[in-house]
Amino acid sequence: MYKKFFKRLIDLLFCLIGLPFFLVAFIIFAPIIYFTDKGPVFYNAKRIGKDGKLFKMYKFRSMYVNAPDIRLSDGSTYNGEDDPRVTPIGRFMRKTSIDELPQFLNVLLGHMSIIGPRPDPPDWLDKYPEDIKVFLTVRPGITGYSQAYFRNSADGEEKMKNDAYYAKNCTFWMDIKVFFKTIMVVLKHENTYKDVSAEEDALKEAEKLKK
Repeated sequence: MYKKFFKRLIDLLFCLIGLPFFLVAFIIFAPIIYFTDKGPVFYNAKRIGKDGKLFKMYKFRSMYVNAPDIRLSDGSTYNGEDDPRVTPIGRFMRKTSIDELPQFLNVLLGHMSIIGPRPDPPDWLDKYPEDIKVFLTVRPGITGYSQAYFRNSADGEEKMKNDAYYAKNCTFWMDIKVFFKTIMVVLKHENTYKDVSAEEDALKEAEKLKK
């Protein structure tokens, strides 16, 4: 009942709260993004949604125009503190997660949820093992279990396992824990970039939620 009805109702309520923050952020950051590097304010990327359907995910653009797509050996997107593709204002937006605020529009449109697996690029669809695809039964989220407890420290395989675990065990109480953990991670700037030692610490905290 929670996943099929109440979760969507909570999403819409959060949209009413979150959209004003998005509008304020747009008024402040849109001109800075544009004049820092003349180009679009938003980065609109195709992502894998519920039931494997593709949708367009909105973010504030944090990279220079025509920045190359760099992937790690596991297929995940490169995300480093010294990434030369990221603009100065983009670096700040990433650390504070302000670049994710436009996704309230995706939640409003029904493409995403507040809490759920972070959506992957379309080329990941063929990489999902059959036992992992269970996470496609829920809407992707602005934040989620793997995002909150690992953020960018988990590799692609670990993220898929975490997403499958979330889909199988999604409850209101779990979403509450993920929500407040996300706030703590953003405020402390934890696991903003990939780091092996940070991954080990995140694993310990994530295991607590499974108990």
